[in-house]
Amino acid sequence: MKKKIFGLLCCLTFWMPLHAQTSYAFQDTKLSDEKRIDNLLSLLTLDEKLNLLSTDLGVPRFGIPHCGHYEGLHGLTLGGPAAWGGRKKTDDGQMVPTDYPTTIFPQSYGLGSTWDIPLVQKVAEQASEEARYYMQTLDNKRNSLVMRAPNADLARDPRWGRTEESFGEDPFLVAQLTVASVRGLQGNHPRYWKSASLMKHFLANSNEDGRDSTSSNFDERLFREYYAYPFYKGITEGGSRAFMAAYNSWNDIPMTIHPCLEAITRKEWGNNGIICTDGGALKLLVESHKSFPSLTEGAAAVVKATVGQFLDKYLPYIKEALDKGLVTEADIDKAIRGNLYVALKLGLLDGEKSQNPYLTIGKDASATPPFLTDAAKQLAREVTAKSVVLLKNNVVSGTSPLLPLNGDKLKKIAVIGPYAHKIVQDWYSGTPPYEVTILDGIRSAADKNTQMLYAENNRMDEATRIAREADIAVVCVGNHPFGTRTDWKFCPVPSDGREAVDRKSLSLPDEDLVKQVLKANPNTILVLVSSFPYTINWSQEHVPAIVHITHCSQEQGNGLADVLFGKVSPAGRTVQTWVKDITDLPDMMDYDIRHGHTYMYQKGEVLYPFGHGLSYTTFKYDRIKSIKQNKDDIQVIAEITNTGLRNSDEVVQLYVSYPNSKVERPAKQLKAFDRVYIKAGETKEVKLAIHKDDLRYWDTAKQAFVLEPGSLNLLVGSSSADIRLEGKVEVK
Repeated sequence: MKKKIFGLLCCLTFWMPLHAQTSYAFQDTKLSDEKRIDNLLSLLTLDEKLNLLSTDLGVPRFGIPHCGHYEGLHGLTLGGPAAWGGRKKTDDGQMVPTDYPTTIFPQSYGLGSTWDIPLVQKVAEQASEEARYYMQTLDNKRNSLVMRAPNADLARDPRWGRTEESFGEDPFLVAQLTVASVRGLQGNHPRYWKSASLMKHFLANSNEDGRDSTSSNFDERLFREYYAYPFYKGITEGGSRAFMAAYNSWNDIPMTIHPCLEAITRKEWGNNGIICTDGGALKLLVESHKSFPSLTEGAAAVVKATVGQFLDKYLPYIKEALDKGLVTEADIDKAIRGNLYVALKLGLLDGEKSQNPYLTIGKDASATPPFLTDAAKQLAREVTAKSVVLLKNNVVSGTSPLLPLNGDKLKKIAVIGPYAHKIVQDWYSGTPPYEVTILDGIRSAADKNTQMLYAENNRMDEATRIAREADIAVVCVGNHPFGTRTDWKFCPVPSDGREAVDRKSLSLPDEDLVKQVLKANPNTILVLVSSFPYTINWSQEHVPAIVHITHCSQEQGNGLADVLFGKVSPAGRTVQTWVKDITDLPDMMDYDIRHGHTYMYQKGEVLYPFGHGLSYTTFKYDRIKSIKQNKDDIQVIAEITNTGLRNSDEVVQLYVSYPNSKVERPAKQLKAFDRVYIKAGETKEVKLAIHKDDLRYWDTAKQAFVLEPGSLNLLVGSSSADIRLEGKVEVK
């Protein structure tokens, strides 16, 4: 009997997975990261290494779990129009999205409009919490912890179809919010990451039409000072160790194989993690860019560029490249080494004895899912309210501006337009657990006896009829984020845009509806629900109140209503220059921003300047109290008084100009900002610090950032065009 039991145990031992009975050096957290990775690489078979060139970090033989990518630009994406959560077959045989609910915030463009660094970090923290939850729930629905976020690309042109994915046009603002997002996603633990931030799309990917074959052409200074700057900060300050290479070329070399991937981002900046292709980039490298005669040669070049993850079919081509000697196993080791580093930071290499504190998330079946907590709901509402930009607010009758609304005096409110009672999720949205439309939010905020009137459009004069009946008319118009149909490249309205389609117009298609409603009721509020700017010159001239809000937030209605009814005083700011006419822009494919792109080089009068946004109170910029300088910083303290009757945030912006520079510099550049809360009647000292590294320009001869000594103008104000205080400092 003992012999039989012994024999059975031997059999069981034989069939147990190898990782369950063996400990490896790569699991030893006392060793350095490099030694752990060296050990794992030495143990992997060639086939396992080839499999790691995908987006999966898993190695089943060693108990390293499968772990792929999530999208997460404004909340974890597990659903939405693009069905990022996958698809399932219904009883009638139809394939429909498999949606897992997640907290959905305003689009990145709206997150940027908050100008609130800590708040953007909290949004990322929420997405990361939910990623861990879905990775680690008992039924193990999803296996991903690498977040394709944030988008560190710059919105240099409002015609760019993916403007909605960017934090804005300014490199400093976008860099600050990129760093905040990276830190929120990855957490603050000294050893482990909560999730991994994979920034998109390196580099200068701001045209959609022809993106698979076009070249973004500009000089080295713009590379360093503008286009690459948010990525640089995301790596060196935020701690991101992953990014996606863009489809386009830079100066005629496709980014998928560009030498700067290794020479600059790895060797200079220290990205020892993932570089991945964009989806289908290998095929496009051959068929669109015409860079190589075959996929085999293209795949070899991608690996040699230290790109370690393919987002398309690659395996047969890499195997053929190995057979032909176009690539070596050592090249593959070099490319996938960064993948293993990310896996290590996520705690995937530790084995069963891991001390990763994030492993507890999702393990308590009785706990409320993170997307259903009151804190998540409140965060979405707060972010939405803070993203609202008050573009205009005039007096219609009496002495007070139209906004905020006095709910006690309103008997009827007309809510009108295609986005009045519909929240549209964009291509990179998930599926929220609930949605509060603008109509819902206004109904909740208004007096219980107030009658709500609703019309989607002016069919049979319905919109104008209810506008005449109402005390206030709220018209909600804008763009459709994916063109009303999920077909690729389908975008029938010229002023709409999305991935793969640039905008052909900046005109607001529904401005005629606004005109008709305003004629019926002078107390009309235009709510522009949009992913980008419009040339709303007529509305700016005639409509008394205009606010901007982006799509997607599950709390869109409540957040907007909080602003409309004065529960929150608006302090959102524009993150792009809103031009008056499309002809005020340079050519779309002109990537030299010095020719008139962004507030730094825009010539002529604009509709709304960069950094613009009104409030329900007034602020007096009293004085610059002090300017101090040390070897690292220039510290400016400005005194600002809330001279109105409402408590409110104010976004204090500090720009610099270089009156005696010996090289070409922008007319002014944002170099510090802070969103501060100031009570009515209160004077607050606002401290703004300019890091001297942020004042450097790229010296092409020295191949280095150089601090230029001399006079510097300090411009403190409420927007790039509304400078209230000026000072000078001699930079040493």
